[in-house]
Amino acid sequence: MRPTSLAASLFLASLLSSTGVKADLTVSPSRSQFFEYESVILICEDGWTVRRNTTKGTRTRCEEGWGKLNGSTCNMNYLFEHDTGLYWCESMSGSSSSSSSIQLSVSGGSVILQSPVLPVMEGDDVTLSCRAKNPTHNLPAAFYKDGSFIGDETTGNKILNSVKKSDEGLYKCNVKGHGESPSSRISVKEKPSTTSSPSTPPPSSSSSPSSQFLLSGLLPLAGVVLVLLVLLVKCHINRKSKDNQEDGEESLTYTDVQIFQRKQQKDKPNGGSDPSAVVSTVTTDEVSYGQIIIRETRKRDYKPEPKVVYSTLR
Repeated sequence: MRPTSLAASLFLASLLSSTGVKADLTVSPSRSQFFEYESVILICEDGWTVRRNTTKGTRTRCEEGWGKLNGSTCNMNYLFEHDTGLYWCESMSGSSSSSSSIQLSVSGGSVILQSPVLPVMEGDDVTLSCRAKNPTHNLPAAFYKDGSFIGDETTGNKILNSVKKSDEGLYKCNVKGHGESPSSRISVKEKPSTTSSPSTPPPSSSSSPSSQFLLSGLLPLAGVVLVLLVLLVKCHINRKSKDNQEDGEESLTYTDVQIFQRKQQKDKPNGGSDPSAVVSTVTTDEVSYGQIIIRETRKRDYKPEPKVVYSTLR
């Protein structure tokens, strides 16, 4: 393949892989570079077939002059340099649905770079292996990214630790005395974010400082409520007394207010002596209650009973 065609194919592969379309083409062995006369298996999902763009043709399907089709699997038993190009899966139903593309390179030289054929996840470690055709064991190699030297490795393996988006680019290697590999692009996809809900602390049996502060603020409020209650009752009694005086009845009314405070007590207010007692209760950790005794005397034959109103805040 001519350099301009290879560059265009690599650019197109990068563009398609960045669209986020699911890459459902499987390559075995899983690498992007091969020596001539090696074999490769391309596997699509059921109902899909392999297509490619190379210097020999555009959007040609497996068995249209290349490969052997077996269901959704395409076997290429002997690779040649003109097999270098873009490969993808396409629906056999005739729809325009297709997978993302994969760039495969076939080298007629003696050095290839073994690198991931699919985009790698951000944060993963990636190993690049520089492989010579003969001898087959690893040799010292120099590695390059986008044409810039990034280091020598005596074992022929270059490890990229915790890759990030800035590690994307074209990589190649060179083995002294054997030659240079074709370039292969490494794409990095963002790691999906995981949001964890904050754990709820277990309830505590003892009162927290915030609850104690809340209670300390409620106690003065209880006193205010009791005072307001006294004023409302007194207003009601004055109106009733005025009505009684208009009817010719004389009455004497007075109010006795008592406020008590107690912590963690369950005793009920002593209202047994007065059957007309009314009790209002709100539960908290501390107990504050007020006793409002309203006494009213009239010039009648019956003995008036005191009216007691309890307002309790727990």
